[in-house]
Amino acid sequence: MSGDWKGIVRRGYDAVSERYRADHDAPAEYEAWLHLLAERLPINAEIRDLGCGCGIPMARRLAELAHRIVGVDLSAVQIDRARRLVPRARFIRADAIDLVYSAASFDAIVCLYLLIHLPEREQEVLIQRAAAWLRTGGVFLATVGATAWTGEQSDWLGGGARMW
Repeated sequence: MSGDWKGIVRRGYDAVSERYRADHDAPAEYEAWLHLLAERLPINAEIRDLGCGCGIPMARRLAELAHRIVGVDLSAVQIDRARRLVPRARFIRADAIDLVYSAASFDAIVCLYLLIHLPEREQEVLIQRAAAWLRTGGVFLATVGATAWTGEQSDWLGGGARMW
């Protein structure tokens, strides 16, 4: 594992932000996830979107449903885009593993395509913390890899960027 894997992830998303997700993308696979999440949320839910990227489509759609969203991402480019694209939400540039919240703070935590960029030991830590941050009946929506794999790609998404 590269010693600067977080830097590789941050620089990778900075470099291919728009190639990864266009401003008006509406990926079909997200619709089912959004529907399942929305039907389980209270009105005006407090949600953290870890690895939020540019805020499209999750933060945007959840904010449109009048939920309180705070998105977190390592990439300054992604956070700048999210602030522009989803003005109804709040976004912070941070490492999700460094976040500190009180127990039972959130109705939902969204964690799409973040865990795959973390070493296994940090995946476990973040999942344990997320479980503690959720209120009773809270929802953790996450994507995970289909198989275990660790390594780097040298030309991620054909954009010339490295990715871990």
